[in-house]
Amino acid sequence: MGKKLKKLKFLITAGGTREYIDPVRFISNASSGQMGYALAQAAIDAGHNVVLVTAPTNLEEPKGAKIVRVETSSEMFEAVKRHFDNCDVLIMAAAVSDFAPVKVSKTKIKKSNHSLTITLKPTIDILSWAGSKKEHQFVVGFALEDKAVLDRAAKKLESKNADMIIANTPAAIGSPRSQVTILTRNYILQLPTASKAVTARKLISVCLSKFEIQNRR
Repeated sequence: MGKKLKKLKFLITAGGTREYIDPVRFISNASSGQMGYALAQAAIDAGHNVVLVTAPTNLEEPKGAKIVRVETSSEMFEAVKRHFDNCDVLIMAAAVSDFAPVKVSKTKIKKSNHSLTITLKPTIDILSWAGSKKEHQFVVGFALEDKAVLDRAAKKLESKNADMIIANTPAAIGSPRSQVTILTRNYILQLPTASKAVTARKLISVCLSKFEIQNRR
């Protein structure tokens, strides 16, 4: 008989957050949420518990996951904070907005012939927060870069105090397939282009292996 696998608690974020300008308009991005949902399903299929914090998507919910629905980056941050202490592995697959409007109009902004200037402010860096608060947790982030991909991913690994960074490019946005590179402080693995379901299963496998190594120390 092999060693029985410990059932871990995964906290996974997915989708692109929305930052509202007025009650009907918002700033967002082109994230489809496919990778986050694929990761949630892969973790469930591997026998683990999953809390999926998801921004709006058109995807079918992974069966067996606890779903926490959010819209804005601040709502996603509150959800991550609420579940972080109780998780073993956090995977920040969501495309969280980097900026949000300083002021949100309470009523719909009417169209006019005048230019409209919207002042933006930085949003909370959820990955950095998790990296500063982690104790037993294994913290995984994504780095989507259009140049110097591996160099920037390595810098993000250090600056956010993450345990693993998944590097990819804008070609992954909205696509059912992706090519990613996994980075830790002493490990790098480039995965071949594959469906996000296949890539997610490999990522979960590597997370489990690295989590076990980390918690043996």
